[in-house]
Amino acid sequence: MGDSVTLAIGVTGVAPGPHGIHLHTTGQCNGPDFTTAGGHLNPLGKRHGSLAPDGKHEGDLPNLVVQPGGSGALTAELQGTPEQVQEWLFDRDGTAIVLHADADDYRTDPSGNSGARIACGVLTSG
Repeated sequence: MGDSVTLAIGVTGVAPGPHGIHLHTTGQCNGPDFTTAGGHLNPLGKRHGSLAPDGKHEGDLPNLVVQPGGSGALTAELQGTPEQVQEWLFDRDGTAIVLHADADDYRTDPSGNSGARIACGVLTSG
């Protein structure tokens, strides 16, 4: 819609509590540590975190809070026109979404001090 795109995320089977979750530059999820997903998606060259003075980069998402039963959901706004966001997400090497073990502190560059990568998925259009 206009200058943003809504991203909806759902998880199950995850330890309860807040978890950092980010969009990463490469659509690859080779375990066990998912480093093949690369760094955070940052097409506009911003610093990490919603508390950064010049604004967050595109891959920064709010913490996903997992409930005691092991499931959680999050809806986040990605800034940019639908065409821009599609170009960023579905470029030649794709985009991964990575769930981290700990909460994102919204300021530590480049990862939000959110701990190990514990789950990974590749975004697809369709």
